[in-house]
Amino acid sequence: MTDHFWLGMFVIFVSGILNGAFPLPMKYARHWRWENTWFAFSVIGIFAMPWILAATFVPHLGEVYQSVPVRALLPPLIFGFLWGIAQVTFGLSIDAVGMAIAVAVVGGLGCLAGALVPLLVLSPADLFRPRGVLLLSSMPILFAGLALYGFAGRRRERERPATHAAASSAPIVGSFAAGLAIAIFTGIFASNFNLGFAFSGELLRKTFSLGAGALTGTYAVWALVFGAGSIPNLLYCFFLLVRRRTLRLFLGRGWPKETFLSAAMAALWIAGVFGYGMGATLVGKYGTSVGFTLFMAMSILASNGAGILAGEWQATSPRTRTLLTAGMIVIVVSVCVLNLGGLF
Repeated sequence: MTDHFWLGMFVIFVSGILNGAFPLPMKYARHWRWENTWFAFSVIGIFAMPWILAATFVPHLGEVYQSVPVRALLPPLIFGFLWGIAQVTFGLSIDAVGMAIAVAVVGGLGCLAGALVPLLVLSPADLFRPRGVLLLSSMPILFAGLALYGFAGRRRERERPATHAAASSAPIVGSFAAGLAIAIFTGIFASNFNLGFAFSGELLRKTFSLGAGALTGTYAVWALVFGAGSIPNLLYCFFLLVRRRTLRLFLGRGWPKETFLSAAMAALWIAGVFGYGMGATLVGKYGTSVGFTLFMAMSILASNGAGILAGEWQATSPRTRTLLTAGMIVIVVSVCVLNLGGLF
């Protein structure tokens, strides 16, 4: 355990809350369609802000990229592009089934891939030591919480058909089942941004050798991951903008407020993701396994709170809300089990 383990875990804890809450501003969009909001968010948050931060805080950024072999650049680029596909479907699943269900399903499956793969590749022997055993033990508890979320979501769907149908902007994905399937697909690919970071050790070492700080040096990796990830997001949104003839909405009624909401999404998201990168660096070699699981679990809890604030669970029965609360409690227990690994 590094000297900064618990500080890093605290940073990841806060970052997970920010990441889970980032879709909340989208719930208050009134004049733009999904593709307008997601396009603006992608331009500001996924593409522009990572590159601005990298250019500002990473010394000799161009030299960093030029002085490493091409093979060192491939992991962040490839995993970033795959993550970009998942980010598109994540936005669609939020639109179809709501923040709480989408983030819970994506988070659980993302934990499975994002925590286990780096541990198996980078520290396989640790899988059968106390930290790895606790990581594995937390998984069934986490998935039990996700199952409770699923039950709550189906009950909400049955109890609120009129409210859902009366939404001001119908979701692109029409049914709960289809939205849930998209969320499951997303979860399988969601951990790719973590894998892009986990397998960029050579690039990180180069940034540090050229004077980057231990925390801000990660920006060079994130710029590549998210730069590649922005491509599927922007292409798909542009396709919808043309197909649904919604390009005109960018300069239509209420565009300043809609732009502000997209920028707020970008700020929350970038703070959460870059905060995770800083926290993972402080935690040390377990940052991309134990730290990533904490990040995703807190994202799930925060998304539930944000979903409640946005009225996703309005007019549902006490039993449905009890299932939601039970799911949150079970996930808190899974986080406690997981973080016992920090004692070893």
